Amino acid sequence: MKQERVLVAMSGGVDSSLTAALLAVQGYDVIGATMRLSEDSRESLSEENNGETPSSVADAQRVADVLGIPHYVFDFTASFEQTVIGYFLDEYQCGRTPNPCIVCNRHIKFGALLRKGEELGAQYIATGHYARVERGADGIYRLRKGQDTAKDQSYVLYHLNQETLARVLLPLGNFSKDETRRMAEEEYHLPVAHKAESQEICFVPHDDYKTYLRKKRPAAVQRGEIVDQAGNVLGVHEGISFYTIGQRRGLGIAAPEPLYVTALDPMQNRVVVGTADDVYARELIASHPLWTMWDALREARTVQAKIRYGKREAAATVIPEGACVRVRFSEPQRAVTPGQSVVFYEDDIVLGGGVIDEVIA
Repeated sequence: MKQERVLVAMSGGVDSSLTAALLAVQGYDVIGATMRLSEDSRESLSEENNGETPSSVADAQRVADVLGIPHYVFDFTASFEQTVIGYFLDEYQCGRTPNPCIVCNRHIKFGALLRKGEELGAQYIATGHYARVERGADGIYRLRKGQDTAKDQSYVLYHLNQETLARVLLPLGNFSKDETRRMAEEEYHLPVAHKAESQEICFVPHDDYKTYLRKKRPAAVQRGEIVDQAGNVLGVHEGISFYTIGQRRGLGIAAPEPLYVTALDPMQNRVVVGTADDVYARELIASHPLWTMWDALREARTVQAKIRYGKREAAATVIPEGACVRVRFSEPQRAVTPGQSVVFYEDDIVLGGGVIDEVIA
């Protein structure tokens, strides 16, 4: 019987490396693939490389050699520049806070890379995300949270639909990070078992996004006014891109009570501040909703809604409104931020999500 082929997205880290190892042991015909995404990445600009192969590629190749699997490097720098970096810069210039990982997952990893896998005869694509895909008795694929709630990454995968979920393997969803490192070292002897985990935006050198914005999009970092809810000028900001909803520190304003960023106004290049109460919102409007189990939401539904990665879900009702959805929370939520995604859960199942466009106090 011919083995089913799977393309594993290998970043050179322990998660994707163990993913490849587990699938090989399970009997899949495993192919490793590393994506080159940006010439501005911390590795491309590292003085240690001196023009040599970036460590992510070298580490992935070392793991592939240990596992005895083929390894490819695909250059997606052009599409990544247009699809992910362009979006990142545009959002900041519009006074929104982007989530480039979600856009990359949707268009590059589960888009361009998936198509590369098809060219190589792969039936599946696999990643090191801590989430689970399960096919029910009804034939419907369900995207579920990873069992390690502290590491769960289902939030960034809400865009996966039935067609894609049928072809996605996520073998780490049942493990914790500690278990991943232990297996990588003790059972599979992978050379990256203890490689440090990066929390940075991969294409922003040294995680210095302010310098990156000044270089790439200077129009997004013009000085302007900081105003209160009534429009009174309280101070000067260095660029609306350097502020986010709910921010308190770094405003440079003397006031009798703490002030927080409540809105960013790109039209007037203003940062709006208010009191702690002004940071809360009970409703939001989200655009471009995507669903994991159906094409569209046709009636109001009670859900648990997460307004950013790392934040707990909150009880809410999601209501379809044309091409958007309205999300009405049972309790006001702090620092709801345009540009971020709101993701909807039912128990541990991801229903879908959308991009926050409007916040209603």
